[in-house]
Amino acid sequence: MNRADMLARAADRREPWDLVIVGGGATGAGVALDAAVRGYSVLLVERADFGSGTSSRSTKLVHGGVRYLRQGNVGLVTDALRERGRLRRNAPHLVHDLAFVLPCYRRFDLLQYGIGLTAYDLLAGRERFGRSELLSARRVVRLLPTVRTDKLRGGVLYHDGQFDDARLLITLIRTAADRGAVVLNHTPVTALLKEGGRVCGVVFHDAETGVEIRAAARVVVNAAGPFCDDVRHLADPTTPPLVAASQGSHVVLPRAFLPTDHALLIPETPDGRVLFAIPWHGHTLVGTTDVPIPAAPTDPAATAAEIDFILETAGRYLAKPPTRADVLATFAGVRPLVKVASTSATTAALARDHVIRTDQPGLVTITGGKWTTYRAMAEECVTAAARLAGLPRRPCGTAELRLRGASNPDPGDEFGGYGSDAAGVRAVVQSDPALADRLHPDLPYRAGEVVWAARHEMARTPDDVLFRRLRAGALNAAATEAMRPRAEQLLAVERRA
Repeated sequence: MNRADMLARAADRREPWDLVIVGGGATGAGVALDAAVRGYSVLLVERADFGSGTSSRSTKLVHGGVRYLRQGNVGLVTDALRERGRLRRNAPHLVHDLAFVLPCYRRFDLLQYGIGLTAYDLLAGRERFGRSELLSARRVVRLLPTVRTDKLRGGVLYHDGQFDDARLLITLIRTAADRGAVVLNHTPVTALLKEGGRVCGVVFHDAETGVEIRAAARVVVNAAGPFCDDVRHLADPTTPPLVAASQGSHVVLPRAFLPTDHALLIPETPDGRVLFAIPWHGHTLVGTTDVPIPAAPTDPAATAAEIDFILETAGRYLAKPPTRADVLATFAGVRPLVKVASTSATTAALARDHVIRTDQPGLVTITGGKWTTYRAMAEECVTAAARLAGLPRRPCGTAELRLRGASNPDPGDEFGGYGSDAAGVRAVVQSDPALADRLHPDLPYRAGEVVWAARHEMARTPDDVLFRRLRAGALNAAATEAMRPRAEQLLAVERRA
């Protein structure tokens, strides 16, 4: 996957693309893959880096949504559980089972949550990851050694999925490229082309060279996530906003706060959510918040209030409450929730259903939804876009499509997250003793991985590498900054090559 080649293919094309997709997050990548598998010609443009927005800033869970079940949204939960099972089959190198423990400090909670999570299992049916069960207080402590034991009555164990969101996003992009899609990062759209009142393409420029490209399209798909209203306003500045932005923040702590392979579910928070503490790349990840914000920033950051909220809430369930001094990193993402008529001041009660809208002829907008259901969202969107554009009718082929890297021979290997590309990554690392060096002693990443990301995954900047191809930025802020000069040096060499 070479960026110069992709840019040349986009610039040289004289025929309209079947689909031009604006947005390189989970939704846009899913649409690109689905359309390419159906045999349509596809161009995807992303204004920053692939997954640089919401899609690399999640809680790292592939799940049906236990709290949506409590809201009575059985359809959303059932659909998500089905897609959860498909994701594990199609990307086993990036998605795996994770056992959760919900500690209970009232006996009634054991019954209430036990029944609810049994229903969760039943909705999953054959796609169930594991069976939920009631736990004694002693077993809760054995599974969660750092849990608060005062008045602990027992707990409930259930299973959901965990994944590496940024790596899965890059895998989707690469799989789409394997199927013929042209994909470009750092190419912001500046205008929509129109003919006879119909949207018929986009104008974008390459942020590196400043070159402007006009790309004609039979249909434009707006998959810009929390920024989809910006694209809609390019077509019609008077269009009412569709997105209600909500910020979710996370805190990263040392593994000592959760020295186990099990996750902790905190079932009730003051803002009406659940909170997760999960093992994540040798660290403890705690989140998320749900805070309404007036507009989506390009680089959201956890606020002091959100950090304090997470630490205080987690501290109610941990024997040693975490403090600010324990925080290694924080990150935040913006959820593109769909606006509804409501007087509520919070976004916690809004469902995560997606919507597909055609506000202007030739422009299809898809927003909302959740990571777990990206594939089903893409299937529905491509079908709608193809119908709107009058494209040949072709069936979706992604339900059982194994993604690039799925044939991983050694998932326990240091480079197991690369799947079948692991051998190539290892070869780059071993090609030069300097490339085998770790970028920082506190993290496992090696210099050769930066080179691989530049050559094969279109990484252009240190943030592209440190926050998305690798996961340093989501694990240790100080180590990430220490790694930045070396990453920039390696990238500069690759850009000149």
